[in-house]
Amino acid sequence: MLSFFQKKFDKLSLQELHDIYALRSEVFVVEQNCVYQDIDGKDINSIHVLGIENKKLVAYARILDRGVSYPNYASIGRIVVSPSYRGNKTGHRLVDFSIKTTQKAYDQKPIKISAQAHLENFYKEHHFKPTGENYLEDGIPHIAMIHKEL
Repeated sequence: MLSFFQKKFDKLSLQELHDIYALRSEVFVVEQNCVYQDIDGKDINSIHVLGIENKKLVAYARILDRGVSYPNYASIGRIVVSPSYRGNKTGHRLVDFSIKTTQKAYDQKPIKISAQAHLENFYKEHHFKPTGENYLEDGIPHIAMIHKEL
């Protein structure tokens, strides 16, 4: 059964950290053929959301407080689901858990994401609203989206 947990960086085990970097690399670097600096110094100050099933990391996101990625917003980033777990609502569960965790940790602050443009409708289902035009980030079209408490 898939379970979600959240941990600060200093509470992650070495195995969990390895699995996080392996999943992010599998999807963002290999699958999406995107060469970028994944280890950007923000993981240390993040809350890490781990989706675990059968002792395996299958979904992940990181949560940052206001001012780390955006001056006026908390943010959720590096949202990723293992290819073998797509199509069964794992991504929706991950985003819902991440929103709730962000709101609890950072006092209901609005949340901003840099969403891959092809996932705009997915994030709209979670009450994110696009702001501005599409832009390229690491060679992939993205759009800024903001979530405010309803």
